[in-house]
Amino acid sequence: MNDRSPGVASRRMQNRDRLEADVAAVAVRVFAECGYEGTSVAAIAEQAGLSKQNLMYYFPTKQALYERVLDDVLDEWLARMSSLAQAAPDAEPADVLRAYVQAKLRFSREQPYASRVYAMEVISGAQLYGQQIKRRVVPVLRRDIEVFERWIAAGRIAPVNATHLLFAIWAMTQSYADFAAQMALVLDRRQLLKKDFDEAEDTIVTMVLAAVRPQA
Repeated sequence: MNDRSPGVASRRMQNRDRLEADVAAVAVRVFAECGYEGTSVAAIAEQAGLSKQNLMYYFPTKQALYERVLDDVLDEWLARMSSLAQAAPDAEPADVLRAYVQAKLRFSREQPYASRVYAMEVISGAQLYGQQIKRRVVPVLRRDIEVFERWIAAGRIAPVNATHLLFAIWAMTQSYADFAAQMALVLDRRQLLKKDFDEAEDTIVTMVLAAVRPQA
């Protein structure tokens, strides 16, 4: 079979995509544990079962791999946030906000390393990924704020500062990944359990709904 045939080229591309995804899955954990400066390409290659030279064929620099990791993190993070802007116009705000909190907490429970890598980048000043965050997060945030403004205009929720309410939701939900070790220590267990996330959901949703409940 001709190595240049479309079928062969497609399989090669699929194999490359799969390998890059596998490397990124290893790298997100290493970056979360060691930080950008403390992470070496050699360490990621070793844990991925590749030679350093082979890994660098796919990711020529550590920054290229780091940006791929953050691209994947942001893709999933934004996907979890989509429930608010995509809610049906007649959906109950309480149901939409509960789904939003659920999605954000699920991300913290299912992807703790991803959350921590993103948090570390932001805490360090977003020097390497700030432009991508600004370009991709700000439009989503603006669409979410427009949903709140429509609800407020229709009298469905109390007037609130939607921007800061969303900041508060982000902080509350993401802390269950970024500060999970501290929480587990306080709760006297090795790691957070699903019931901790369920209780967090009830608590956070109660606070958020209290903040937006229209006055009688």
